[in-house]
Amino acid sequence: METRYFSVEEANELLADIEPLMERLLERRTKVVESRQQIYQLLAAGNSDFGGPAASELAQDFMVIERLARKIRSHGCIIKDLNNGLVDFLSKRDGREIYLCWRYGEPRVEFFHELHMGFKGRQHI
Repeated sequence: METRYFSVEEANELLADIEPLMERLLERRTKVVESRQQIYQLLAAGNSDFGGPAASELAQDFMVIERLARKIRSHGCIIKDLNNGLVDFLSKRDGREIYLCWRYGEPRVEFFHELHMGFKGRQHI
């Protein structure tokens, strides 16, 4: 597969597709995290009804999360952190590879970081 490099403009244009997908993914992730306590209670009680409605709903939530993540990745970007909704777009700057970096809730792609730096190394474009 050919490596895709994004310009800032291309990455920003993709946000129209990616942002609503990330919003749905984060909502579903929150639901899973909130239901975690219910699953722990079932396990602690020795309940083996893992075919019940709670387990089925949890499995469905995981499938939705995976489907949404696949849709986001299909645009050529990389999901870096589901807790914070971080997405990176491979790009080039001064002849070297970098990541353009976007976090859910930000209005546009305005940051980049070196490949090895991650979120803490973000700099304004």
